[in-house]
Amino acid sequence: MSALAIAAPAAMNVPVSSNSPRRQRVALERAASCARLCEENKAKDVIVLDTRSITTEFDYLVLATGNSRRQLHAMAEEIDAHMEGEKESRQGIEGYESCKWIIQDYGDIVVHLFDTFSRDFYRLEDLWGQGKKVDWKKY
Repeated sequence: MSALAIAAPAAMNVPVSSNSPRRQRVALERAASCARLCEENKAKDVIVLDTRSITTEFDYLVLATGNSRRQLHAMAEEIDAHMEGEKESRQGIEGYESCKWIIQDYGDIVVHLFDTFSRDFYRLEDLWGQGKKVDWKKY
């Protein structure tokens, strides 16, 4: 099983159960922070989806589109640095070298950073369309 298929919460001093209200709040706040970092790095179409009602693998998907390899790498690295500062360890990363679709797995949160072609081709927001869009700017 790949690291991206494993969704173990990693926050320190936070209950391990993702069913805990505190853990759910922390995961939402951190997903919103990841989205904010994407927006600060000029990403397009930044979306956070709450997937708790449709999968037990993770709670939130963060989707964002970048215009260049450099921009996608900058977003991925800033998200990593931020999450490390929050004591969230990355469970896995895929696509960093090819830089068409970077996937970062933080257990409760999975971040997808796409180039424009890959975002249009894979349309994850449609695939996970039963997930609820989160107004991440409120957090």
